[in-house]
Amino acid sequence: MSHHLRSPASRRSPVRLIIGLVAAVGLLFPQGTAHAVPYRSPGDDKIAKAVATDLKDGKATFFVRLAGEANVSAARRAATKPAKGRAVYAAKTAHANRSQARLRKLLTERKAEHEPFWIANIVKVTAGAELAKEIAALPEVTAIEPIGKAEPPKPRPGKAQAKVGAVEWNIDRIGAPRVWSELKNLGEGVVVGIIDSGVDIEHPELAGQYRGTRADGYMDHNYNWTAPEGLCPSAAPCDPHYHGTHVTGTVVGKSGIGVAPGAKWIAAGGCCDEAALLAGGQWMLAPTDVNGQNPRPDLAPDIINNSWGGKGYKDWYETVISAWVDAGIFPMFAIGNDGPACGTSHSPGMYTESYAAGAFGADDAAASFSSRGPGENGEIKPNISAPGDNIRSSVPEGGYATIRGTSMASPHVAATVALILSAAPSLRGDVAAVRTLLDGIAIDGDDTTCGGTSQDNNVYGEGRLDAYAAVQAAPDDPLGTLFGTVTTANGAPLPEADVTVTGPLGRTTASGGQGAYSVLRLPPGTYQVGASRFGYSPATTSVTIVAGQTTTADLALTVRPHGLVSGTISVAGVPEKGATVKVPGTTAEAVTDAAGHYQLGLPHGSYRLEIAGSTRCSGTAGEQITVAGSVTKNVDLQLRRDAFGYTCTSGTEPYVAGTQRLTQIDTKLVEKLTLPFPVPLYGTARSDLWVTARGFASFIEPDAAENEPLPNPGLPNLSVYPFWENIWVDAQAGVYTATVGTAPHRSFVIEWRNVTFNDGNDRRLSFSALLGEDGTIGYRYKDIDAWRDQGLSATIGLENEDGSDAFEYSYNVRAISEGQSLTFIPPPAAPRRTRP
Repeated sequence: MSHHLRSPASRRSPVRLIIGLVAAVGLLFPQGTAHAVPYRSPGDDKIAKAVATDLKDGKATFFVRLAGEANVSAARRAATKPAKGRAVYAAKTAHANRSQARLRKLLTERKAEHEPFWIANIVKVTAGAELAKEIAALPEVTAIEPIGKAEPPKPRPGKAQAKVGAVEWNIDRIGAPRVWSELKNLGEGVVVGIIDSGVDIEHPELAGQYRGTRADGYMDHNYNWTAPEGLCPSAAPCDPHYHGTHVTGTVVGKSGIGVAPGAKWIAAGGCCDEAALLAGGQWMLAPTDVNGQNPRPDLAPDIINNSWGGKGYKDWYETVISAWVDAGIFPMFAIGNDGPACGTSHSPGMYTESYAAGAFGADDAAASFSSRGPGENGEIKPNISAPGDNIRSSVPEGGYATIRGTSMASPHVAATVALILSAAPSLRGDVAAVRTLLDGIAIDGDDTTCGGTSQDNNVYGEGRLDAYAAVQAAPDDPLGTLFGTVTTANGAPLPEADVTVTGPLGRTTASGGQGAYSVLRLPPGTYQVGASRFGYSPATTSVTIVAGQTTTADLALTVRPHGLVSGTISVAGVPEKGATVKVPGTTAEAVTDAAGHYQLGLPHGSYRLEIAGSTRCSGTAGEQITVAGSVTKNVDLQLRRDAFGYTCTSGTEPYVAGTQRLTQIDTKLVEKLTLPFPVPLYGTARSDLWVTARGFASFIEPDAAENEPLPNPGLPNLSVYPFWENIWVDAQAGVYTATVGTAPHRSFVIEWRNVTFNDGNDRRLSFSALLGEDGTIGYRYKDIDAWRDQGLSATIGLENEDGSDAFEYSYNVRAISEGQSLTFIPPPAAPRRTRP
């Protein structure tokens, strides 16, 4: 018997998020109705129709807009970018605190979930109909509106283009290599913010340019990364999609794919519902620590790249962009992928205050897909054009891809601005001057089809980007160079030390293999230079930079007294091979040997040890220690156990394949089977089983949901999830079943063989589930050779009938390997009921 999978909408929280979905190839955009005309009915005239409709079904999540915006005139008078940022933050937060006070008090009293924003006068609220009416009755509330959302786009594949020497065609076309070689400028000292789907922090093109990466390789995510809860499995940047990683590669990629490989990047992931974009835009103006606290407007980026947008004029993000500009942040956007028709420019790129890029190809002709202007109030859009057709850049899992879109054009311009600001620090924070410079150097593209002139039109904007000309046109600031060497106290070169320069301009760098460091293009003045490395006492000195001269500042670091920390890690009393012992905030790490033994050398001081077993079947532990000599710390980890009592073991048991191919799952995504024997799961033994094409099987008819964390009350439930992912059973793949073993220890085998991913990824893997009549559940894996195969976007585990209990082995994290097996074991005296 075959069944179609139902819509994924049902596996969600009972609180509904009002969304409108749109797929935009190459661009990400929240297609909400943030400024739709609100539904007018007696007593509820501020509540938009979509919100009123959704409230009939219970609670909903929506935006509450309040009257007025902050006066940021002090920022416009400020002389430096840090001062501008501080002034905008102070004015915006003070205004939000005043104008939102009564609403926040009401929501707190009603225990309603809410998130206030200050970059726009908005509060995100989850509430029912009665509370929504109370909110609407407040005189300062102007509207209650739905929160729009868009899905990340499918890749638009491009065609590989020949490199020019060691760089991609697009990097050569805009003259970036000449900036590097002739002008000795890689974009050093400039920070580019990325608002997108995320960034793969492990990609070798990008890891070193992350602002949070220290010289010794440790990554500090405070003030450098933010994302909605649940996007990534840890506090580190990730990219569940591909888009943000590709964009970031074009900005800073170091192997000929990036325009400004010496610049640093920070990012806000989670594109693209409006709440995430609003939060990301706010965070960029005043980045916070990983807990969302202690905002620092002085750590805002110089440029923000936004390769997302949507059709037509929607003004919901204008307040955000105005705040960025007031804070001295350059707002870079893609213009859209709906060309060649005129009047197809996207918001926010079409805003007057946005600087937007159209796309051209290797033939210098405007790409057919590149949206055409005009923009807001007849503004010429795009502002400029950059390479966007057949652009090769980084994608997750350490890979590369060639794709097309104005999403690819925008980061070329953002990175060129980084080169400009590195060359001329006096332009930092002067958005208007940078716009004028870019406009002036563009190579004219004569196409007046959609209006304008041969020099400035709605196809090319001012023309094609020339990064070399842009940097040459930048002001010739009087600048000096700082050089020095970091050594140990006895004069030995000390590599991988962090060097920090503070003064008229802040910069960071690292000492190289011989301890040497250099900082180019510093404005004249007095600076404090500091050097630090874990295990050494830091050192500082003061220097004066003189225009046209090189100043030397050598620093010697003294090693701190060390002690040996050692011990044995066990799991349930058994020594654990391969357990890890880490020291947060440092690169210190040890892995236990076959006897479970570890040792670490640490400087004297207090530390927290974080201990994890070799697999996710065991728990974790944290231990506080003080090192003043040798320390012994033994730790016994406990097996992880869900509420029902399931535990698991990990091993390398032989792969078990199926023999009978299911015939209807390929087209209908699910096939119902009757098992040859009842299989108990969470105390209930059943024989009816629905096998899905998405890597799981359920004893309750499932819905076609995207993978989610476990447990979750929405369907699917009472399921086994060997690899719940958006996989595809194509003509080269199949799902097979078999029965193995002898009673009372038979197992029913379901094998997903040679399956691939349903988003253009060409990788393949195989895995199987063994459903034991004795209650054990086993998983087997093979052909696991890449991050995606290892579970980067998958859920692995078990779940009970109502979604109140589960054993989540992993969720969206690399957790399995080639030849690995998992066995889930019920408690010895588990109750058992039999159902069909």
